[in-house]
Amino acid sequence: MNEMEIDSMPVSTFPGFIPGPRRPPREHMNDQVLAITEKVDENGGAANYNNPAFQTSSVTQQSELAGQLGTHDTTKIDQDVAKRLKSASYTERGSAPDDELAEGEIAWTMPLVQPRLLATGLCYDVRMRYHCELEPPKARPDFHPEDPRRIYHIYRELCQAGLYKDPQFDVPIIDKPLERIRARDATAPEICLVHTAKHYHFVASTAATPDEELIHLERQYDSVYFNRLTFSSALLSAGGAIETCKAVVSGRVKNAIAVIRPPGHHAECNRPMGFCLFDNVSIAAKVCQADFPDICRKVLVLDWDVHHGNGIQQAFYNDPNVLYISIHVHADGTFYPQGPFGDHLHCGAGPGLGRNINIPWPTKGMGDADYLYAFQQVVIPVAYDFDPDLVIIAAGFDAAIGDQLGGCFVTPTCYAHMAHMLSPLAGGKLVVCLEGGYNLASISKSALAVTRTLLGEPPDRIRYTRPTGSGSGTVDMSNSKDALRAYQKQQLCDEYDMIELSVFRDRISKSFKHQVLATMNYADTVPLLIIFHDPYHHQTGPEATRLADAELYDTLTWYRDWAIKEGFAIIDVNFPNHVDAVDDVDAFDHDKDLEQAKHAAERAELAIYLWENYIEPNDSTSIIFLGIGSPSREIVHLLNHRESFFQRISAIITFIDASSFPTPALPSVSDQNTYYLSKWYKQNSLVYVSSSHPVWKVDGAERERRPGKR
Repeated sequence: MNEMEIDSMPVSTFPGFIPGPRRPPREHMNDQVLAITEKVDENGGAANYNNPAFQTSSVTQQSELAGQLGTHDTTKIDQDVAKRLKSASYTERGSAPDDELAEGEIAWTMPLVQPRLLATGLCYDVRMRYHCELEPPKARPDFHPEDPRRIYHIYRELCQAGLYKDPQFDVPIIDKPLERIRARDATAPEICLVHTAKHYHFVASTAATPDEELIHLERQYDSVYFNRLTFSSALLSAGGAIETCKAVVSGRVKNAIAVIRPPGHHAECNRPMGFCLFDNVSIAAKVCQADFPDICRKVLVLDWDVHHGNGIQQAFYNDPNVLYISIHVHADGTFYPQGPFGDHLHCGAGPGLGRNINIPWPTKGMGDADYLYAFQQVVIPVAYDFDPDLVIIAAGFDAAIGDQLGGCFVTPTCYAHMAHMLSPLAGGKLVVCLEGGYNLASISKSALAVTRTLLGEPPDRIRYTRPTGSGSGTVDMSNSKDALRAYQKQQLCDEYDMIELSVFRDRISKSFKHQVLATMNYADTVPLLIIFHDPYHHQTGPEATRLADAELYDTLTWYRDWAIKEGFAIIDVNFPNHVDAVDDVDAFDHDKDLEQAKHAAERAELAIYLWENYIEPNDSTSIIFLGIGSPSREIVHLLNHRESFFQRISAIITFIDASSFPTPALPSVSDQNTYYLSKWYKQNSLVYVSSSHPVWKVDGAERERRPGKR
């Protein structure tokens, strides 16, 4: 059975479908049903299911009651919907077909619409509010954080701002309002692209499970509740994400926001958890890759929910065509979902190595400057290097200021900036899918700010842009430095005509790919400058008033420019702070001391490899080493272990700061058996040490800076 046949099937014939109450189209509803389903309810937005009329003991009784309230035979409804979808579809000529589709012909193709005329899409369906608690704890005066009102408050905020026309709200509408994208039930084959069949059938079974058993199930699972309409809401949530992404990829809309629930990024392949049942974003991404293989091969998923998206990470951990970046509170594995899997060391496996990037905040309390620093330092360079065909934001707004679960201080303006920085990617094909966020005011204002950005409005200015120490330290430690180096490699190749020098040594980590670059004349009879340095920093230029306009640069630019001007050749070697060895320890049970020892051994081996294969054999007239940060030790390592080193080298210049990895110890040559090396090192080197380095302090007190014997 092909996809066209599946999509044309009545809902009641879907594999795994379990009969239950369903909401008929509006034209088949009487006033009583409309009042129940559409009324804004301040008692949790769940009155549809908690209404006494629905408090029955069986699905049969619910179905009978639904029939009394206006439900009709669904066969005609299914036929009408199929007919409308067919008449609304486009052919390659941009018009509706007059005859039946030929076998194998694609009904939904890209419409012939100029990009500038495309609207921004909005997906919302009130039926997603039917998922609610059966038995709220009597001792708790408020509602569950994953409140059915969440999506309505966002929808109402968008309507009251005039971004979408709804008869309930009598407000002026913008010239080009949001275009509605209708949600549908995700199919079993679509959901099983991510989840196991057993998981799908378990969630489906809740539609026919008595209330008492559902309440008992809640206690068995991790932060999940159920009722007999949960399965229906979960299908709509996943289907809404799918239809929203397909609308953007196909060109029906330029970008879109999906206001959907239940959320999905915690749902793993075989279990629901963390308020999540089906992994909406992952399902939508895989469906788009399958349905549009020519125009949607690579997908970027950016997850800014305050909790780590363990479900999305699991879905794509081995996939080289999906780049997953998560910015979340980790707190050394104590913040939900607890465990090590959200740390910076989990960066993909197999063909997906390097395609999983975690930026794990060490504590709550992060704000705008921290998130924007992460975007500047990591997200944007890596995303542009990946060059996706589609960008999906797993948009949890629980890091927003005012959210008690998240405990962070991200403002709506910051969310708008982050969306704005992602918007040029993939030709503007950007989809925002709601995940978490539990303060109704915060999520409404944040979603409104992001939607305005999707519509083309520039974000407001953020004045305080200096990250906290813990925030900048986390970003600088991120495992994304390898991908960031790939971005810098392209810049250096374009500006200085550099080439990559290959490292043919199995024992050396694959993380050294892109790390060794050289100008074309590195083997010629000219002076040679060799730069050993830590991963470069990039930051906002002094004239950048909006962070989205920040430019990248590194502190070595002046030295490279000077060397080129003076006729030097250059070999530029970046030593990453974290490497992934071929025989590395298990990523899920690593020993930090062992990791540092392996790291140091690999760096030393790389230095010797470069010396023996690229530096010592060349015809350079003179060789100068420039060491920046911790790689200065690798220069001294060469001096200690290669006798020809001091005979070929003209000078060594090093800069040492207090943050050198893994320890800020000063490299030294002091063995009495090699005094001539120590003497040569003293006469031919300059060592600059940061004023904050521990060498200047004794027992916490500042040491007097006075010349010593050495």
